[in-house]
Amino acid sequence: MIEVNKNLCIYCGACVGVCPVLANRLRETWIEHDPQKCIDCASCVKACPMAAITLHKGKKSL
Repeated sequence: MIEVNKNLCIYCGACVGVCPVLANRLRETWIEHDPQKCIDCASCVKACPMAAITLHKGKKSL
């Protein structure tokens, strides 16, 4: 599961464009993440220019 640091995120949408399962959506002032869709691939973590996304493996929400 990912966690987005709202203090670092600039809502650029880089994480949205690289997600292979469309688990991230860009909203007006936040990134909406669907943990049910997320496959923990870390593509969004690597794509974030602000290092605002952290992957927490093993904490998958049910």
